[in-house]
Amino acid sequence: MVKRYLLLLFLPLYFGTFMYGQNKEFKPEWNVGVGFGPTFSAVDFQPRVTTKNRMQYHGGVAIRYVSEKNIGIIAELNFSQQGWEQDFSKNENYSNLGLEHSHQLNYLEMPILTHIYFGNKVRFILNLGPKIGYLISDSEKMNSKLKEYLSDGVSEGFETHQYYRKAERSIDYGLIAGMGLEFRTGIGSFALEGRYSFGLGDIYKNSKSDHFSRSANRVIYAKLTYYVKLF
Repeated sequence: MVKRYLLLLFLPLYFGTFMYGQNKEFKPEWNVGVGFGPTFSAVDFQPRVTTKNRMQYHGGVAIRYVSEKNIGIIAELNFSQQGWEQDFSKNENYSNLGLEHSHQLNYLEMPILTHIYFGNKVRFILNLGPKIGYLISDSEKMNSKLKEYLSDGVSEGFETHQYYRKAERSIDYGLIAGMGLEFRTGIGSFALEGRYSFGLGDIYKNSKSDHFSRSANRVIYAKLTYYVKLF
C-alpha cells in the first residue's frame, strides 16, 4: 500500500519530466504568480466522526515553468487554513442538543504539480501532483452546551477522543488534482481553478495502540491565480 501511494505521488513528476524532452521547438516560458481563494475542509476519521466542510481561506505564491507545448510544472508555497467542523445533525440523539465543535489547522503547504493545458488565449488547464504541508498552528472551539455535555457524562457511542486534543503530527502530505480555465491577456494571465486534495497522512498517531486508525485531511480549494511572464 505504501509503495502504491509513493508511485501516485511521484508519477506526475516523472510524466512531466518525460514530456519535457519530446519537443525541441517550443520556446520555454517562466511565470510567477499570486493566488487566493476559499478552502472547504473536513477530516476523514476512523472510527467515524461525522464532519462537514468548514469554509476558510488559502493563498500564496507560485512559479510556473512551461517547457513544452501543452505541459509544464508548477511549484507553490501557500498558507492554508484547514480542519473540520463536527456535524451533529446526522444523529437524532444529539441533533437537538445544540452542540457545536470545530478545529482549525493552519498549514504552510508546497504543492508540486504537473501542469497540462489546451488552447491559446483561453486555456483548459489540468494540474495534478503531490503536496506536503507543515502545521504551524491549531486551535479548537466548542460551545458551552458541548462542554456541559462532556462534563456531565456522554451517552454510549458518543465519540470523544477528538476533544481537547491538538494535532499530534506536524507533517501532512497528500495528492492534489485540479482543473479550470486560464485567460491570457496583455497584462498577464488569470487562472481560475477548482482542486481536491486527498490526504495520505494523519493528524493523530495511528499505531495499533492509538484510538484513530485514520484522521486525514480532505480539502476542496477554489483558487484564482494571477501570473505574469518573466521570460
